[in-house]
Amino acid sequence: MIRVLLADDQALMRAGFRALLDAEDGLDVVGEAADGAAAVELARRFKPDVVLMDVQMPGLDGIEATGRIAADPGLAGVRVLMLTNYGLDEYVFAALRAGASGFLLKDADPADLLQAVAVVARGDALLAPAVTRTLISEFAAGRPAADPGAGREVLTAREQEVVELVARGLTNDEIASRAVISPLTAKTHVNRAMTKLHCRDRAQLVVWAYESGLVTPRGR
Repeated sequence: MIRVLLADDQALMRAGFRALLDAEDGLDVVGEAADGAAAVELARRFKPDVVLMDVQMPGLDGIEATGRIAADPGLAGVRVLMLTNYGLDEYVFAALRAGASGFLLKDADPADLLQAVAVVARGDALLAPAVTRTLISEFAAGRPAADPGAGREVLTAREQEVVELVARGLTNDEIASRAVISPLTAKTHVNRAMTKLHCRDRAQLVVWAYESGLVTPRGR
C-alpha cells in the first residue's frame, strides 16, 4: 500500500486528487494540508511514502516545505512529488535542490499521476527530458556551481561515468547499453553513487552532477 499526503491550498484540487487516488487499489490518502507548514507537520505525523506538494501555497511554500521534509532524518523514506500549474520553469532547480523527487503538471492525465506516484514511491526520480533540459539551461545561463569538484574523489571512474549518463537523462537500460554493462550493474553503480554522495534519489544525483562540475552543458 502506497500512503499519500496531499498538500495544496485549493480544496477543490485536493478533493479531485483524493477521489482519483482513493479509487485506485494500492493507494491510500492519509491526510490533506492546505499550506506548507501543515504539510511538514502531517508528514512527520503520518510518514507517508509520497507527498503530492503544490509549489505555490500561502505562508510556507512547497519548495521550503520540501526542504524541511528532506532535511528531517525521521522522514528519510518520504518522497515529494511537486505539482505545478506553470510548467517546468524556474521552480525546477530550486525544488530539486530542496529534495523533490520529480515534477508533475496539475493538468496531467490521471494515468500519468498514478504512474508518477508509483515511480516516486519506489525511490526513483520522475525526471522527464524536459526537466533535464531545464537543469542544463540553468547552468548554461551562468548559474554558478555551489562547489566545483566537491565529492568527486569518492566515486570510482566507472561511477563517475554512470553519474554523467544519469545527468544526461539516460535510463538504467540506456546506461547499460552505452557502458556495455548489465542493467543490474548500472543500477548498482547508480545506487552506490547516491550512497557515497548522500543523495536521496536520482533527482539529487542529477543536481549534484551539474553543481560539482562533473557534467557541464554541451557547448559551454
